[in-house]
Amino acid sequence: MRGNAFEARVKADGGTELMRLLHERMGAGTPAPMPGEVRVPDLAAVGPEGRAARTALALREAAGAAAGSAAWTLLVHPLLALEVAGSPAFLEPDAVVVRPDGGWTVVEIKSFPMIDSSADASKVGAAARQAAVYVLALERVADRVPGARVDHSVLLVCPRDFSNLPTASVVDVRKQRSVTRRQLARLTRIEDIAATLPEGISFDLERCSPAELTAAVDSVTAAYAPECLAACELAFHCRGRARSAGAVEALGRGVRGELGGLTTVDAVLAAARGGTVPGTADDDPTVVALRRAAALRAEALASVPEGAVAACR
Repeated sequence: MRGNAFEARVKADGGTELMRLLHERMGAGTPAPMPGEVRVPDLAAVGPEGRAARTALALREAAGAAAGSAAWTLLVHPLLALEVAGSPAFLEPDAVVVRPDGGWTVVEIKSFPMIDSSADASKVGAAARQAAVYVLALERVADRVPGARVDHSVLLVCPRDFSNLPTASVVDVRKQRSVTRRQLARLTRIEDIAATLPEGISFDLERCSPAELTAAVDSVTAAYAPECLAACELAFHCRGRARSAGAVEALGRGVRGELGGLTTVDAVLAAARGGTVPGTADDDPTVVALRRAAALRAEALASVPEGAVAACR
C-alpha cells in the first residue's frame, strides 16, 4: 500500500515531480519540461501483444515529436517485449521518458527510502538488475527508430529520508545489462528442448489422463535445485526423484559445483571412505579433499568422549 501510494504521488499531475527530478539529474543541456506540456500517451490495448505494439508506436511517435522540438514524453507503465529462449516475455517498467535530445530513460520507482542520499545497497542492486532487463527490451524498440538512444543509466526514485517526498538517484546499469545479455544468449531455445523429448509426448492437461501426464513428466530429466521450491510447481516431484537417485543436486547448486564429477551421494561417501569411484581418479582434487575432510572428522571424533559423541548423534 505504501509503495502504491508513493508511486501515485510521483506520477501525479502528469508526472510533474517525476519530470522535474529527471531533468535535474539527467537533463543537462535540454530545456526543462513545462508543467502541463509533457505528453502522456494512452497505452491501453487488448492483450499483452496489443499493449506492446501500442507502446512501440507511442515510442516512435514520441521520438518524432522530440525531433527538432522541446517535447518531452512520459510513458506510464509501458509494456515491452523481450525474447527469452525463443519465446516473448512481456515486461512492464514503472515509466519510460523520451527526452528532446533523443534519449530514452527507464524510471524505476521503489518504496525503500534514501537516507542522506543513500539507500540499502542490496535493494539498489536488485533494482538495477531489474531495470537492466527493461533497458535491454527498450533497446529492441530503439533499434528500429532513427535517432533513438537508450540510456544505460536509469533514474531510481525513492522516498527521501523518513518522509513520503520523492528523491532520485542515477544508477548505472551497464554491468547488469551485460551480464543479463550474456545469460539470455546462453539460454537453450524452447524448440531445441522440445526436440529432445520422446516422440508423441504430450503435457496437455485437458486431453491426457493423470497416468499419461505422470508418464510424460517421468520421461523428462529432472534438473532439481532447492531454489526450485520457491518458483516451480513440480519442485516436490523433482526433489523426490533427485533424492531417490541420490543426486547431489538435492543438496544445492553450491555443493554440486564443489563436487565436480561426483554426481551421487553414494559416490561422494565412497570417495571419502577411500573406496574407488568409477570414472574418477584417486588423485582427483575433489577426492583428495573429501578424504582429507573425512580424516579430520575422524580425528576430531576420536578426541571426544564416547558419551558426548553419542549425545551429539
